[in-house]
Amino acid sequence: EPLRPDHIHRAYSNTKLMTSVLALMLVDEGHLALDEPVKEWIPAFANLRVLKPAASALEQTEPLQNHITLRHLLSHQAGFGQGLLDPSSILFDAYKAIGVRRPDSTLAELMSGLATLPLVFQPGTRWAYSLATDVVARAVEVVMGQTFAQALQKRLFDPLGMADTGHVLRGEQVRRLAALYGDSQNPHDAAIPAVNRLVDVPWPNAFLQPVARQSGATGLVTTQADMIRLLQQLLPGRAGLLKPDTLAELMRDQLPVGQCVNFEHTGALPSLGFGLGGAVTRRTSELQPNSPAGEFQWGGLAGTHWWISPETGVAGVLMTQRLVGFWNPFWFAYKQRVYEACT
Repeated sequence: EPLRPDHIHRAYSNTKLMTSVLALMLVDEGHLALDEPVKEWIPAFANLRVLKPAASALEQTEPLQNHITLRHLLSHQAGFGQGLLDPSSILFDAYKAIGVRRPDSTLAELMSGLATLPLVFQPGTRWAYSLATDVVARAVEVVMGQTFAQALQKRLFDPLGMADTGHVLRGEQVRRLAALYGDSQNPHDAAIPAVNRLVDVPWPNAFLQPVARQSGATGLVTTQADMIRLLQQLLPGRAGLLKPDTLAELMRDQLPVGQCVNFEHTGALPSLGFGLGGAVTRRTSELQPNSPAGEFQWGGLAGTHWWISPETGVAGVLMTQRLVGFWNPFWFAYKQRVYEACT
């Protein structure tokens, strides 16, 4: 079936941009504050412990030196683990045991579980891609007094006309859900065509039936058109969702010298810092030689990607359903073609 602009895609980590934007809207309105301790909204985090630097077991902890802030959460400097892309982490099995990715638990229940486990590092001292964005989603629920899905619908999706974005498909939307493909034997090998159709991922009837978990990190489906509606509101110089200073902060590299984006399977990537919802290009690199400094971008596990270049005024969206498709070579090739077409 030919892919159409109205096909609906599993957003996976593209969800994080929407969570960041909603949280920063609440910052602009005074409901949240970037540098206030998150324990003000989630009291269970008041007594967290932290793994010692050389810890080899969960019991080897030390006291929290600085409380986690919203800025730490949005820039992935909070110290939480992820439970998916970090299998060598001490916390990996512990996260699995408390069900960090279970669809039948609420965000509030997830917070209760996280509060029983230590952080991987002291907040603000390292970068690690993590469950932090789900913590942001729970803070939104607390200050708005409604579920995260309701908050997104009221403050973001309805005002922008993002009619095909949400946690669960409705009625006629079901037939527009794009097929998801992957290679079960070599999912990370970009050279192997992903020809196997994947169903019941990440759980049976995912996105077709409501579940308790309304994730702020990976839980949404969306379309290319809806993503473009959002990005148009985030182009600097446009009258958009955020105050100019807040928008600039969203795209500013929040990481100090010596810190950078760093995945277990890639190692440190010194050319990439991180803002409050995506990576920030510090300089061109072998990874992405065509990206101008200051480019703000991120993507999802199935190859849905977005970017904004404040310097060039170019923003773009690539929508695919190839697992694993995050930072697949086709993403960089596509982005290069768009930049060339805009010059």
